[in-house]
This record gives sequence, structure tokens and C-alpha cells, in this order.
Amino acid sequence: MRRLRRSVVVALSASFVLAAGSLAVHATVTARAATPGPVGDEARIRQQDIAFYEWRLTRDPTSAFDLAQLASLHLQRGRDRGDPADVRRAEQLARRSLARRETRNARGYSTLISTLMTQHRFGEARGWAERLVALDSTSVSARAVLGEIEMELGDYDATRRAFGMLSGRRGNLAVAPRLARWLELQGQIEEARRLLTNALDSARARPKLPREQVAWFELRVGDLELQSGHADAARRAFQAGLAIAPQDARLLAAMARLEAARGHWRRAIAWGERSIAIAPDPATLGLIGDGYAALGDSAQAAEYVHVMEVVTLAQPGGFHRAWSLFLLDHDRRVPEVLTQVQEEIRTRRDIFGWDLLAWALHHAGRDREALPAMARALALGTEDAALFYHMGMIERALGHRVAARTYLTRALATNSWFQPTGARDVHAALEAL
Repeated sequence: MRRLRRSVVVALSASFVLAAGSLAVHATVTARAATPGPVGDEARIRQQDIAFYEWRLTRDPTSAFDLAQLASLHLQRGRDRGDPADVRRAEQLARRSLARRETRNARGYSTLISTLMTQHRFGEARGWAERLVALDSTSVSARAVLGEIEMELGDYDATRRAFGMLSGRRGNLAVAPRLARWLELQGQIEEARRLLTNALDSARARPKLPREQVAWFELRVGDLELQSGHADAARRAFQAGLAIAPQDARLLAAMARLEAARGHWRRAIAWGERSIAIAPDPATLGLIGDGYAALGDSAQAAEYVHVMEVVTLAQPGGFHRAWSLFLLDHDRRVPEVLTQVQEEIRTRRDIFGWDLLAWALHHAGRDREALPAMARALALGTEDAALFYHMGMIERALGHRVAARTYLTRALATNSWFQPTGARDVHAALEAL
């Protein structure tokens, strides 16, 4: 088993190093396409559709419709495989489609916007979303996407206006998950749960909805339950999603997070390795590395951390929060991370950006500067144990013992399963106080 795992790591690392120059990351196993059942069938059909539209474009390279269709297919495949090359190809095709025709080309717009969001280029995505809304102000999905982008950028006044106008369309599957996320950020967990659960029921009742989309709703419900500290409910949702899509890398990674949070490192590693064989996600690679470190296998841990870095650098955008948070949590390359975070906060001022800035300042020993940044991270009233933990540690470093104890206790009360070692770290901090 050790030899097999090592071969997976080496193969992943080698393929990513070779691909880094072109930003093309290839998974070592394309299990989804080979999996029997509805989701595997959808992947095979998508491959056939890609070949079909590529053939059509050889006959008419200027067809805005065919370009938009092919762009959408590449984006879907890129998300499934974790392959930035597909995402970049989708962006190029969508831009070519829109260059041919902007009116009556909602698919071209939506695909381009999605590729930009996937690459964390939210400022550009916002510009295109505003153009789409201007072209079709009646489009519910376009307004929902614009609200999501404004939420990611931290423009919460605009987010509030956007979702306020969509409050009467809560049953729309384009609106519900985005509005639920907005409610979650404001600490309205029960309302977010009701909204997501209703959306899931609606998705299940639609036989024509792709099964992988139904599985995504299960994932979203499970993520909310895990974030709220309801590990058993999260497990049920993730398992329901995997019953629909057994090779969905996101659901496999979610199971790895769940097992890691409960301290079941061998199970977490097993789920995580299944996930990265399909789509190499930096956060999952880091989690596996932490798992091996917890089990005392420092060599395997170091290999996975190395692959995590290679994968991160091979992805578009250069800056990735999962990698930065991993480095800070392990007290590595703090000055470099702080510089990157300070650069990003100029244009993307959401609560998690402020949290990351505060955490970087804390690790740099600049807790007086970290405190106001952390206050901005908590400004919406978000019920997030990791945010409370970070604030508690900053208050503790400043000698504010009562405030530190309050926030650390609140972290445990909010979610005793947050992060793989969250509860342990909080208990240790409280004992030190």
C-alpha cells in the first residue's frame, strides 16, 4: 500500500511539473469518464459532444453558437478533472463567440463569466456580468451570478441590493444556493439550511437535471452541515451525493475533510487519495499531507506538500487562499504570504480576505494591526468557528484574556469539528489562558 501511494504521489508530481509551463494539469486517473451509471454516461456524452462541436467548427469556424457550446463543454470537463487547460480553452472559445455576437448569446456570456470566476478573476467577471444584465435585465440567472460575484469581491452593499431584488425568486435553482450562501455569511444558518434543503428537493424532482448537478446540491447541504458542526448530517448528505456520483472529486474531498475533522486520519487519507486521482485539489493534497504527518510519516507528508505547491503554482491566477492558509497554519513563508494577501485585499475585500490578512499579520507578530482586520472579517455576523478561533488567538497574543477566552469558547460552541486540529488547538489555547 505504501508503494502504491508513493507511486501516486510521484506520478502526480511529475505530471504537474511537466504541465506547469503551459498551465495544463492532468489527473492520473480519469475515473469519472470510465464509471458506469448516469454520471459516467454524462461524462462520455460530453466527450462525444466536444468532438461533435469541434467537427462543426472545422466547417464554420465563426459560428458563435458552436463556439459557445464548445466553451461550455470544456468548462464542465475542466471542473470535473481539475484541469486549468480546459478552463483556459473555455475562456478563449467564449471570447471568440462573443466577438462574433454579443446579443442572444447568453451561453457565451455565462461561460466566460464562469471561467473568470474559476480563475478567481472576479473583477473581470463582474464587468462581463454587468454587461449581460444590461443586455437582458429580466434574466434571473444573470442577476444571481452578478450578486455572487459582488459577494466574492466583498461589495456587500451591492450584494444586499442584488439579492434583495431576487428575494421573490428563492425557488429558482440559480438563485437558491447563492442566496443561501449570502444568508450563511450573515449568520442566518437556519434560513440558509431551509433554502438549500428546498432547493435540493426541487433538484431531485427534476429528472432532466444532470445528475452531477443534483450531487452538487447534496454537497452544498453537507458543507453547510459540517460548517455548523453537524457531522452526522454532513455525512448523510455527502453519502447521498456519492450514491449519485461515486467519482465526484468534490464529494470525495468532502468526505476526507469530514474524517480529518473527526481525527480519523487513515480514512481521511483514503478518501483524499481517491479525490486527487480524479481532480488534483490543493486543499485536499494539503489535508493528505497533514494526515501523514499526524500518523508520523514525515516523508509522505513532505511529498504531498510538495505536490500541493506544484499544483497551486500550475493553476491560473498565481494566488490561492488554500495554499496561503496552509502555509500560515504551518508557520511557513509568512512574509511572502503576507505580501500576497495585502496585494489581494486591495481588490477583493470579502470577509475571508480580511480573515486571511489578519491571520498573516498575527503570524508576522503584528497583532495590533491584525485586530482591526479581524474585526472586519466578523462584521457580517458570520457564524464560523475558524473566524472565532483566529480572533481568539489574536486577542490572546495581545494579552486580552477575557476577549480571547470568549472567542475561543465561541469557536467550540459553533463547531467542535472545525478544521482537522481546530478543537485541539482551541483547548490548548484555553488551557494556556
